[in-house]
Amino acid sequence: MTGVDRPAILVVEDDSGYRQLLIEELEDAGYALAGVGDAAAARAALAAQTVALVLSDLRLPGEDGLAVLQATRTLTPRPGFIMLTGFGTIDQAVAALKAGADDFLTKPVDLEHLRLAVARVLENRQLQAEVAQYRQVFAGGEFHGMRGKSPAMRALYDLIRRVAQSDSSVLITGESGTGKELVARALHAESPRAAAPFVALNCAGIPEALLESELLGHAAGAFSGARGARQGLFVAANGGTLFLDEIAEMPPAMQTKLLRLLQDGQVRPVGANAEISTDVRIVAATHRDISARIAAGQFREDLFYRLETFRIQVPPLRARGEDIAALVQHFLTAQTVARERPARRFAPEAWRALLHYSYPGNVRELASLVERAVTLAPEAVIGLEDLPERVRAESSAAVHGGPGGDPGGGAGMGAGGGVGTDAGGDMGGSPQAPATASVPAPRADEDWRTLAEVEASYIRSVLDWTQGNKQRAAKILGIGRKTLYRKLDEQAQDVT
Repeated sequence: MTGVDRPAILVVEDDSGYRQLLIEELEDAGYALAGVGDAAAARAALAAQTVALVLSDLRLPGEDGLAVLQATRTLTPRPGFIMLTGFGTIDQAVAALKAGADDFLTKPVDLEHLRLAVARVLENRQLQAEVAQYRQVFAGGEFHGMRGKSPAMRALYDLIRRVAQSDSSVLITGESGTGKELVARALHAESPRAAAPFVALNCAGIPEALLESELLGHAAGAFSGARGARQGLFVAANGGTLFLDEIAEMPPAMQTKLLRLLQDGQVRPVGANAEISTDVRIVAATHRDISARIAAGQFREDLFYRLETFRIQVPPLRARGEDIAALVQHFLTAQTVARERPARRFAPEAWRALLHYSYPGNVRELASLVERAVTLAPEAVIGLEDLPERVRAESSAAVHGGPGGDPGGGAGMGAGGGVGTDAGGDMGGSPQAPATASVPAPRADEDWRTLAEVEASYIRSVLDWTQGNKQRAAKILGIGRKTLYRKLDEQAQDVT
């Protein structure tokens, strides 16, 4: 009863003619159908296979449709349910809806109305399943603004908790965009200094001439424009944590002064005569190879050792791919709420592209990709075309075994990617599924096969796979049975 992107529907109707009418109508709408005539057969069918929706008559021989509805309530995932009856009353509709039915239709059913009701119920069930999935993904995966339940992130959380209890300096390293400031803030929040200030400074964002004044403060008249005294960040962070981001960009002269500050804890503002005692924990961060900076004479080795009492390496996003889905949904929700947009979701092919992408810009890049998609996507469902070209190209390479891709299928060949998926419900032993094989290119023009020859060979492979079942073969090929018969006739004529 399962099929590639074909929701499975079970029709429970004791009138065999009417049951067949419903089955044919919904098959034409693109669903995979099965039918039974009573509640006992319905329970057996539900126990044997997973269905997305049950369409059941209320009045059945023996137990009624409410018994079928009750049987669906214990299933995971729980299918949608539409009740049918030729004796519709308000009381019956209310009873069915209270018992958990998604809709209630009276016979004879308007077939267009039936299609709309089925589509609506299935869409609602899909949204409910996605919400449940995301809640499960998020559970226990948030830590001071960082998100992820991968082993790499759990190890990071544990290290932060342990290092936070010390007063010694910490050096945070990792690629740009991995969330090093979030790690610094988590260290502060988990430490005994949590109630005191957390002060952050990007060393690369302050001109060298102003950096000393920014960190140490200055006295009135210390330099042109210094009309009054100004408190530096070391004093502002007293009792708490001072986060120095991009520490590798700090000028050599300021490195010397920082080393002295770390040694004695005394701050002398620019132009002042007296020193000020401070109690500050230093947390520094860099995305640079600091060992290379030391070797090049651009960073003091003694300052490095002073800062690196503890070192925390933040993992890149590509090292924790299992966290990407939760991060995408987090940023998607945040963007739609912030922009007061209707709920958005990613189409399956867009999801595959996001999961395949390597994220050289890490979490920061992922957040930007989601923001861009929410802003530019014209529809509620964000498609592959709404993602940047670099993301689409990398996903395509992975699916097709191109540069950096996975010739074996990878994430791009997940659900729905196998050519030989059984759309007819036969889950028994079958021959190996047909697949497109990678073969050496012919060396001469006459060695290439024509398109008709390739098509004929592929159709024969699918028929072998279905053991001659033309209905299943047509479903796998994505064509009607009439089209399949016509192609087989054409191939037979070519042979003769």
